[in-house]
Amino acid sequence: MQPRRIAADVVVIGAGVVGTGIARELSRYDVRVVLVEKQADVAFGTTKANTALVHAGYDAEPGTWKARLNVRGNALYPKTCADLGVAYKNCGSLVVAATENEAGYLHELKERGERNGVPGLEVIPREQVIELEPHVNPGVVAALWAPTGGITSPWELAIAYAENAVANGVELLLSAPVTGIGVRRGRAFSVRCPGVVMDARFVVNAAGIWADDIERMVGRDDFEITPRRGEYYLFDKRVGHLVSRPLFPVPAELSKGIVVTPTVDGNLIAGPNALLVGDKGDLSTTAVGLAEVLEGARRLVPGLPIRESITNFAGLRAVAAPIGDFIIGPSPGVPNFINAAGIQSPGLTAAPAIAEAVRDILADAGLALAEKPDFNSVRKRPTRFSELGPEEQSALIESDPLWGHIICRCETVPEAEIIEALHRPVSCTTLDGVKFRTRAGAGRCQGGFCGPRVVAIIHRELGISPEKVTKKGGASFILSGRTKDPLLERADECVDEREEVGGRAHCRV
Repeated sequence: MQPRRIAADVVVIGAGVVGTGIARELSRYDVRVVLVEKQADVAFGTTKANTALVHAGYDAEPGTWKARLNVRGNALYPKTCADLGVAYKNCGSLVVAATENEAGYLHELKERGERNGVPGLEVIPREQVIELEPHVNPGVVAALWAPTGGITSPWELAIAYAENAVANGVELLLSAPVTGIGVRRGRAFSVRCPGVVMDARFVVNAAGIWADDIERMVGRDDFEITPRRGEYYLFDKRVGHLVSRPLFPVPAELSKGIVVTPTVDGNLIAGPNALLVGDKGDLSTTAVGLAEVLEGARRLVPGLPIRESITNFAGLRAVAAPIGDFIIGPSPGVPNFINAAGIQSPGLTAAPAIAEAVRDILADAGLALAEKPDFNSVRKRPTRFSELGPEEQSALIESDPLWGHIICRCETVPEAEIIEALHRPVSCTTLDGVKFRTRAGAGRCQGGFCGPRVVAIIHRELGISPEKVTKKGGASFILSGRTKDPLLERADECVDEREEVGGRAHCRV
């Protein structure tokens, strides 16, 4: 069978927060954009497993891409998140010094941040630190206060970018690994995925930890990505009150150190450590690594209770050697192949500014960017039942009883919210996809209660056999097959229960 052919002005490879941000930025203009992603959903790579911080920008070396795009990205966050309905809190951040020597380094960080253009930096004394954060290590000497620091939800932002891009005409291909890139006379002219060939005028490489593999497809070998693994603890919302803003130690050589920070959803997160690994699929957590994270976290917050940990996880950062900076620009010798590679911290913060930078590089390379008169920058935040007051919740239940059928008890996620997530503009077919859109499965029991119910809803709404429903795509199947499992029998029957709740199909598994 002949592959489907798509004509595109720009093909963006990689649907993490950087690739989706670039696609959304280009959707402002009268150009044909295709966004391709090897995973089953957007944000399934580095974007789904990081510290979720909006950095102020005092750490990066002045004059680097990291420094410039961090500060610019930080400034763009309030409007970007407001336009796209994404959770964001400008809570400020603190770099905590535990000794007089470390306190001296705070002034160096402050000076560097001021050279980068970071506003409002201030070294504050012990008493003020404890007033801001009563549970911080009482041995604190001083801290660097950065009022422009904040927190967000990385996967929410990537999903919102993708949905807004699709609404403005971008074509998104999921489960579409790039298998080859055609090059003729020094220019990329096509991108191949299974069953699809995209004829492209420009190609943007935002493939995260696979960006070096993608660049080799155009005959270049200018950098090598070595993943840096970071392990984390996630703590229950019951201890969310212990910390009000990101707490950093004085930075180490390889990283910003082990951080303790609240999340926009009310949990606490601690991590990451930093270990270079050779395997781009190595997301393992280790006893040694987690002990290192806990020890580092308790240097900042001694009362952090391990019994309130609800899960551990690891994420990978795209460290580009021999370059310590972001790699943004045309690949040498292939002027229409644009790299947005080596995007490690502060890549999440810089993402809106990276999108602007890539846009300008494409324009300089000859892509005509005429603004669309009908571009809509607004993506309404999906209804989150748990964020509503009692009267609003009652009104929703009155309009549709499925808003009152709670599937995830930990996070108060009703069936109607999950149904809505399954039918949004960007395809959602997995348990993790539902979790990132609704938080079903993100609570204390980590999906132990709601997981089977979400499988049944996916089966009913999307027609996917329960045995084919996955956690995150590929072979990550939830069920191994049929025995006497009543879930599978009920999942098949629930489509006939329309009389049960408000005249709609409803599964009482």
